[in-house]
Amino acid sequence: MDADTIHTSGSTRICSLQTRLNKTDSPAPLGPKTPHSPIQNPERILDVGTDTGIWAIDMAGEYPEANITGIDLSPLQPVWVPNNCKFEVDDAEKDWTYKADSFDLIHIRNITQGIDDWSKVMASAFRCVKPGSYVELNEIGLSLHSDDGTWKEDNPMIVWFNLAEKALTKIGRPNVTKDLLAQRLRDAGFVNIKMIEHKQPFGPWPKDQRLKTIRNMMLLNGESAFHAYGMAMFTRILEMDNDEADTICKEAHKAMYNKNTHSYNKIYVVYGRKPMPDEVA
Repeated sequence: MDADTIHTSGSTRICSLQTRLNKTDSPAPLGPKTPHSPIQNPERILDVGTDTGIWAIDMAGEYPEANITGIDLSPLQPVWVPNNCKFEVDDAEKDWTYKADSFDLIHIRNITQGIDDWSKVMASAFRCVKPGSYVELNEIGLSLHSDDGTWKEDNPMIVWFNLAEKALTKIGRPNVTKDLLAQRLRDAGFVNIKMIEHKQPFGPWPKDQRLKTIRNMMLLNGESAFHAYGMAMFTRILEMDNDEADTICKEAHKAMYNKNTHSYNKIYVVYGRKPMPDEVA
């Protein structure tokens, strides 16, 4: 099976699971439906990088008086959706056709590795969000962590993550951090920037009930994710042969089930407010 086939077969399920993971990874037992940004009675919400549309659909249920628009490069979304939710195939790096000051929240999630010109995307978001309203960035870090040193550098998961970071750095799309996301908001003109990070555990080790819920979803996600992302990066960017890349992905997935390795990566949520006219110098 080649990289294209592997990536296509796993991508839809990964998008759906990752959306749920992003929402589950919060202080609440199963995560809030609402965004982290402090919005009240929104009229219009834009979801950039909507993937399968789960987040946008949930927002439509949470805010029935609001109009929710989700955009993505691919039409992965369902046909039957709430009346106040719609989807459009669009490229966030092209000129936005929305009116200025028209959204109460712009939610941008898990697209950092697909964007070449972040300054243009953030400028578009700044123009289109209402003064006093928020843009929220939600991204996944590619660095693996352990609080108790239970993994070693030759751990197959570490090998996979290090190679992934090497590949993305090679094409000019380095690993994301909360400070990088905050800087993108700051450079665009946003104020009152808040940064939040959550753990996303790899493996069966967590005992906390909230982390156990995330753990179970991550174990399911791992069945496809290591291959869906790894094969493309390792063969196309790092120019490995298929067999070598396949072995690395299989070993990483196998290592994920070691309960003695207490590893996790991080989900970063960073949001900022567009200043009111009287706040602008």
